[in-house]
Amino acid sequence: MPLFEAHLGGFFFYNLMSKQTFNKAPLNFQNQIILLKNRGLKIVDEAKAVNYLQEISYYRLSAYFLPYQSTKDTFNKNTDFDQILSTYTFDRELRLLVFDCIERIEVAIRTQFIYTMALHYNDSHWQDNQIHFITPHYNKIGQLINPFADFQSIISKAKTARTPEVFIKHYIDNYHTPANPPSWMCLELLTIGELSHLYRGLKNNIDKKRIADFFDVHHTVFTSWLHTLTYIRNICAHHSRLWNRDLAIEPEKLLKPTGGWIDKPFENNKRVFYFLCVLKYMLQRANPGNSMKDKLQDLFNRYPNIPIKFLGIPSDGKGSLLNWQNQALWK
Repeated sequence: MPLFEAHLGGFFFYNLMSKQTFNKAPLNFQNQIILLKNRGLKIVDEAKAVNYLQEISYYRLSAYFLPYQSTKDTFNKNTDFDQILSTYTFDRELRLLVFDCIERIEVAIRTQFIYTMALHYNDSHWQDNQIHFITPHYNKIGQLINPFADFQSIISKAKTARTPEVFIKHYIDNYHTPANPPSWMCLELLTIGELSHLYRGLKNNIDKKRIADFFDVHHTVFTSWLHTLTYIRNICAHHSRLWNRDLAIEPEKLLKPTGGWIDKPFENNKRVFYFLCVLKYMLQRANPGNSMKDKLQDLFNRYPNIPIKFLGIPSDGKGSLLNWQNQALWK
């Protein structure tokens, strides 16, 4: 056996031997209640708890147990089911708030993308000119990166759909040249993830800069923020936990802000609060009259028992959280 194959086989053998057999039996809802109580969770109204477990599921709710367990599988003293449920509800409302902010920002990004390119090149159909996009290439994992072709495929599918968008149908019913609708129609077809992919695929950094300038960030930072916006948007859309999460796709730090920003202690871009600051910064450009601060403060006030430190709000080292509202960004 070749040395490489022997080494590789040994690795897989070791990896297999280090794993366990999953042998947890499924529990009915009443037995889930018993398990939670055995682990120290106070449950006053068992019928109510069962109803929520039937609605939410034990596994989904278990993501909110950890901050209330100093010892694994043992709830801290006096932790009750209502506290867990309140944390879950808090997180749901946080996701709705964030989702609303992302929607507003997404619309602004799309608008800047469309008109910056169309007006600069004086071309309503700039998206059909491959010269504006990077040369197709394969990435490190062998995946073809071809933003121009990807966008053209999206447009083609929209035109041939059994029930096309009204604006697409209007164009193909009334115009034969150019074959595709103008950019302000075509970009409406894109999700924020597809917008992010298209932005990364622009060939000229000066084009990226013109779009990013609206948000007062460098185009490399804007590229990163778009990626994180897509990631967080998907978390919200799929009802996943946002509170107490390490971000798998971190937004790049803003080193040269225009106007108010946050102090060093708040610059933990692995946690959700930093992303909330990114949202606020972008919203101030896209929607200067936004009420994000008021809505966030209202959310915190309505759930005073939820430890918001798990969002990534820093403390003074003595157990007191630093006042995020006094940061220049949030004033």
